[in-house]
Amino acid sequence: MPLSRRAFLASSSGLAVALAVPFSGVLARPRFSGYPFTLGVASGYPQPDGFVLWTRLAPDPLAGGGMPRAAVEVEWEVAADEAFRKIIRRGRQTAMPGYAHSVHAEVAGLEPSRWYWYRFRAGGEISPAARTRTAPATGAAVDRLRFAFASCQQYEQGYYAAYRHMAGEDLELVVHLGDYIYESSWGRNHVRAHGAPEPVTLEEYRNRYALYKSDADLQAAHAAFPWLVTWDDHEVQNDYANDRSQRLDPPELFLQRRAAAYQAFYEHMPLPAAMRPQGPSLKLYTRAAFGRLAEFSVLDTRQYRSHQVCPRPGRGGSNVVDASECPERLDPNLTLLGTAQEKWLQDGLSASTSRWNVIAQQTLMAQADRMSGEGQAFWTDGWDGYPQARRRLLNFIADKRIPNPVVIGGDIHMSVVADLKTDFDDMRSPVVATEFVGTSITSQGPSRQRVETILAENPHMKFINGAKRGYTLIELTPQHCLARLRAMDNVTDPQSRIRDLAAFTVEDGSPGAQQI
Repeated sequence: MPLSRRAFLASSSGLAVALAVPFSGVLARPRFSGYPFTLGVASGYPQPDGFVLWTRLAPDPLAGGGMPRAAVEVEWEVAADEAFRKIIRRGRQTAMPGYAHSVHAEVAGLEPSRWYWYRFRAGGEISPAARTRTAPATGAAVDRLRFAFASCQQYEQGYYAAYRHMAGEDLELVVHLGDYIYESSWGRNHVRAHGAPEPVTLEEYRNRYALYKSDADLQAAHAAFPWLVTWDDHEVQNDYANDRSQRLDPPELFLQRRAAAYQAFYEHMPLPAAMRPQGPSLKLYTRAAFGRLAEFSVLDTRQYRSHQVCPRPGRGGSNVVDASECPERLDPNLTLLGTAQEKWLQDGLSASTSRWNVIAQQTLMAQADRMSGEGQAFWTDGWDGYPQARRRLLNFIADKRIPNPVVIGGDIHMSVVADLKTDFDDMRSPVVATEFVGTSITSQGPSRQRVETILAENPHMKFINGAKRGYTLIELTPQHCLARLRAMDNVTDPQSRIRDLAAFTVEDGSPGAQQI
């Protein structure tokens, strides 16, 4: 249902109240109505000397948190050993009611390239213990980096057994590429329920995150490794673009909803304080280096993008269009990243001295013609809706000879391995980068017919599978990039086993993946 003006204004009012209502001092020894660490703990954004630690006090997580309107003192500690016999760092954070009593502790002064263990205390209660890892020293030679990337975890459509398996992998990092929550209920054969309507207000978004983060398998993956995160559309609303909603709600009202959603995202992720939102704005894109081996450019393709062209009548958001009937798609002024982020990305790639340059973004970058036979059809919510912006980026990579560019993505609920070219319609156009798109954790995939059409019409795509859910493992060494596409046997089985669906390698200095 389209949101009413009253609902949008309620969202605005709810956000303002959360930030403005005074709190009654700082409680060093609070009394909780129940165990406060119900949402687990997490870490992220590793640096050579530290990382961000996260938790949220929420004894009644699905009903606003169940905390008093008072700030609470939370102690954190970092140890060199799992038994916490050797405490290396400790400190205190004030968990504020205006930020849902979340904690974002930025720890520094640690040694590079090593594991640490951490936990929190508040009101006599202690959180689960977890581990995390610092990044290698700046400029250090690194022999190996193993990471997983994931996206699209619709709670109702499957269990998070994939995260249980991920937690048991030999990794140093997890990268989440968006759709951490879903605002809407859709799909078929649900195995569990949101239990609430689509969120609009800040408290409703908080409750939706709390539902997702209450899952034990997701908590286990957060507790096992540091994460880097970005978002896609469902953290706010399906297919939104900048200030335009899918339902063409008044922009000033939609931005109030976006402000609530962005704040809830910050409150539930291990983000540094520099990423604290300012109303409907949150600067999420960032870089993360791992010695001389790898640098990640983590992008935001939602907040700054141009509105999608050629939408369906009376709607915003995506459409599948006949290329000959939508010349607006070729407008060079269209941008998926926004001018500032696009320049930031180019500047970072130019300055990089890393062996591998990983561009972590939300969706499929390769061209995907969806029309069988003569003619072409494209989906406008991804890079195919912004082809000149894609060409600018790929031309830049080719002209500047960026070392070993690897693009990772999600969003489309299928595994794809593709060659990236400056001209996808020219078979002779050289390969300038390699792309791996991971399937969803749970979200249901496209039809077999659509997958077969895309594979047949796009020879630069070397592999597609839309039937399986899971995640992707990447191993980087100075010699190669090895990708393993991990797939669950049955996402509706909470005890499902996992296997390798396929494996590909990219050799240093030679873009394009080869199946092994």
